[in-house]
Amino acid sequence: MKRSIESVSQAVAQLYNTYPFPPEPLLDEPPPGYNWRWHWSAAHAFCTGMKPKTQAVRVLDAGCGTGVGTEYIAHLNPAAEITAIDLSDRALETARTRCQRSGAPNATFQTLSIYDVEQIPGTFDWINCVGVLHHLPDPHRGIQALADKLAPGGIFHIFVYAALGRWEITLMQAAIALLQGDRQGDYTDGVQVGRQIFANLPANNRLRRREEERWALENQRDANFADMYVHPQEVDYTIPTLFDLIDASGLEFVGFSNPRYWQIDRLIGQAPDLVRRAASLSERDRYRLIELLDPEITHYEFFLAKPPLPRQTWDDDETLLRAYPERHPCMQGWPSRSVFDYDYQFIELTEAEYAFLKACNRDAADSSTSSPPTVAECLAQTGLDLAGVRSLQHRQLILLSNTPSP
Repeated sequence: MKRSIESVSQAVAQLYNTYPFPPEPLLDEPPPGYNWRWHWSAAHAFCTGMKPKTQAVRVLDAGCGTGVGTEYIAHLNPAAEITAIDLSDRALETARTRCQRSGAPNATFQTLSIYDVEQIPGTFDWINCVGVLHHLPDPHRGIQALADKLAPGGIFHIFVYAALGRWEITLMQAAIALLQGDRQGDYTDGVQVGRQIFANLPANNRLRRREEERWALENQRDANFADMYVHPQEVDYTIPTLFDLIDASGLEFVGFSNPRYWQIDRLIGQAPDLVRRAASLSERDRYRLIELLDPEITHYEFFLAKPPLPRQTWDDDETLLRAYPERHPCMQGWPSRSVFDYDYQFIELTEAEYAFLKACNRDAADSSTSSPPTVAECLAQTGLDLAGVRSLQHRQLILLSNTPSP
């Protein structure tokens, strides 16, 4: 018998009341590093090609769990007003404590289902929904409810599971459920059963090898193990079903936030004839081809937007020369020619690129008395050209705007 939405939601809440997730430790300081997808300027520039006009935005963290993502969003965007919702009271208690201890006063928390999000007044400039929609009994209804709360021109960051890379997980979920029988819903028992299975499977068993090679380190924690293997509700997607979900939202697909993965050249780039054939496919069919040829992907992470979403390509030279450049806020190792970029990929800057990045970020002592430099002014101080500026922008090493930052 098909379970009701209410009964599934109660089961999910019970899982996370038993095992609050994610089980990350609480800190008495801001969390380390960054996730650029949780940084408003970085995410907005990725989606539109330009820096946002304001930092004072309303953010909804839909399905915040224990507040790990909420905490990052709060610290990376101190001018933002953040509302975080979840079904689990115990997870929300941890989330509140987490943000209080690390000094993030700009987040508030509410026990609320995504289905009931219309109860929150107003709309949001930015919605974050990571690891949640695939646990809803009706993901289409959930994404539609969130889409209704997105302001025009707003962006929506989503993370959902991919079926092909989670094949072994799906098999183990079903095996644990069979052995639990009428004890399904007893999540501590489910964890115990699952750990016994893995401990006793032959060493060369495919399910055991996948767990040991891919997941065992994080699954040392029972909360992670339970979330992966004994969850009462999960929907795993393929490209066709993913875009069915996206189409149901009524929003615009902006792009995957890991675009390098979705380049066909990385798989068949040595075969020009195959590349030409792939180029004739629709965008969605190319994505489908990529996941079929490389079925290791375990999740999709992407952005949607509610039109009208402003876009800037910077193709016009005069427009680019008048733009105001700024070093990307998510960069580790600066100041140095050897840095880690927004995706923590190692980058070796040329002398000209390094000089440009230094030129476009004014000394703090000058910021209150002088206007920020334009691209043209930065170029005059360095050996870089416009092609180099476009390369920096394309690689998300600088942000560009048409107006000076406040």
